[in-house]
Order: sequence, then C-alpha cells, then structure tokens
Amino acid sequence: MELRERYEEDLFLVRGALAWTALIAFCAALLLLPRAAPGYLLFTLSLIAVNSIIAVGLNLLVGYTGQISLGHAGFVAIGAYTAGLVMTKVPWPEPLMAWGVSWLAALSAAGLVAAAFGFLVGVPALRLTGPYLTIATLGFGIAIHQVLTNWDRLSGGRTGLFLPKLLFGPWRLGERQLYYVAIILAGLLVWVAFNLVRSHVGRAFVAIRDSDIAAEVMGVNLTVYKTLAFAVSAAYAGIGGAMLAFILGYLEPQLFTLFESIYYFSMIVIGGLGTVPGSILGAALLTVLPQQLAALKQWLPLVYGGTIVLVMAIEPRGLYGRWMKIKLWFKAWPF
Repeated sequence: MELRERYEEDLFLVRGALAWTALIAFCAALLLLPRAAPGYLLFTLSLIAVNSIIAVGLNLLVGYTGQISLGHAGFVAIGAYTAGLVMTKVPWPEPLMAWGVSWLAALSAAGLVAAAFGFLVGVPALRLTGPYLTIATLGFGIAIHQVLTNWDRLSGGRTGLFLPKLLFGPWRLGERQLYYVAIILAGLLVWVAFNLVRSHVGRAFVAIRDSDIAAEVMGVNLTVYKTLAFAVSAAYAGIGGAMLAFILGYLEPQLFTLFESIYYFSMIVIGGLGTVPGSILGAALLTVLPQQLAALKQWLPLVYGGTIVLVMAIEPRGLYGRWMKIKLWFKAWPF
C-alpha cells in the first residue's frame, strides 16, 4: 500500500513515476492520433470528449451533491442553441469572424447562459428532494424541448439551425482541428472538476449529499451551495452543448429529448457516481456502444437498461469502482 506522510501528498492529482509516465503517454497518443486515425475515429473521440464534459458536470450535481436531474439535455440544448444563435444572428465584423472571436464568444456565452438557467432551476429546487426534484428537472427538460420545437424564429423549429464553419486566422477548423479543441477543452474542465471537488466547495457538496440537515448545522449554506451545484453543472452542459453544435454543424430539437437526458444520466451511473474518472469511462462506453450497435437502433433503450442493470448487479460503484478494486488487488498481491 502507498504510504502518505503529509497532507500535501494527498493533494497531488498524479503520484509516482509510473502514473506520470502513463499520463504523458496517454496525452502524447491523443495528440499524435490524428496523423494516423481516420476521420470517423476522430469524430467519435470528439464526441467522447464532449460527452465527458457533460457527464462530469452532471456528476458534480448528482454524484457529489445528491441532486438528481433528469432534464440535463435541456441545459445542453440551451448551450448549443446559444452558441448557434451567437454565431448566426450576431453581425460579427469580418476580422473577428476570421480570427475565431465569434465561436470563442459563442462558447463562453453558452456556458454563462446555461449557468444562469441552472441557477434559476436550482432556486425552486431548494425545497425539493428525491422524486419531487426529479420530476421538476424532468419538466424543465421537456419544456425546453417544446420551446425549441415550436418557436421557429428562435431555433428554426423542426427545420433546424445550420452553423457556419469555424475559422481561426487563415485556417478553417475541420475534423482534426475540432478534435484538438474538444480534447483540450475536456482536459481543462476535467482538471477544474478535480480541483473543485477537493476544495471546500466540493466538501460542502458531499456534506449536502450525505445529510443536508447535518451540513446546515455545521455551517454549510444550503441555498448557496445547492444553487451553485446547479449552475456549475449547467455551465458544463452548456459548454458541452456548444462543442456539440460546432462538431455537428447543425442543430434540431430532436437532439435534446428526454432520452438524451437519460443517456447522460446513464453515463454517470455506469461510470461511477461521485467520481470524475467514472464520468469519463461512462461517457466513453455509452458513446461507442450506440455506434457499434447502429444496426440495432430500435433496441438501444433495451441495451442501455440492460447495461445499467448488469453494471449495478456486478459493481454498484460503476466501472471506476471496479477499476479501483482491481488496482487495490494488484497493490496488495500476493498477500
């Protein structure tokens, strides 16, 4: 077992030469992959990065704070359409468009607007727990979908909304460039999430999850931290939605249905609630799985349900929980 003698040692995200070597090799593989990988694989990896952003944000709300949300696709939709409207409706000067200011501003606006909606949803949710909160967030997600479907002037309705190609100086951002943007953004937000959950804010989230009454007695402001959890989670979803819009180049309301909310929720359950790496593992699995089972599309809900039941039966702590057990077994072997 690893012996830690100081508190500072427990704060390191990466410990030991082997862990650093594995991390550097993994990052090098991600950076060099576009030189040899086909476009379809880059597209899949970009979607994994986007879904990882969304899943990490949802896990901050559900896994760490204990606030169940089944309307997360609504926040993703808000981020995606905010980015699309900023790109298409704002009369950007040509130099700003050419140097990528428009899509960078769209990305920032997506996170801010989604965070604002997350705060608004979090305020009435202060008095709701359990199934009541679940139904409230479910209603929010359905309401956003209905607004996007019927408000043609805002979203294009069922016709959809086309986004212009992204530019950065003389370069046009294609699949390879968007892949780099997606993985760098995902890496940055995952690093922020790691540091957030280890800060006093993360400890407050966990205290609320374990017992909100005990947390309040200990001085945790439930109003501040519950609404903050919703806002941060929604900001992650909004940024993920904006990146999804950039990658697809097209938006329409059917991309953000109730099934998508369940899809994101399944990622964190399968990967491991209350773990940032588990969110990434769950996002990777449930991004690749539908593509491998494309011929059985009508059976995908059954596959999702069966996968969740199987994972919960074998390992209630998810894929990351199983990995930690395997890691502990190797550390303790042969004793």
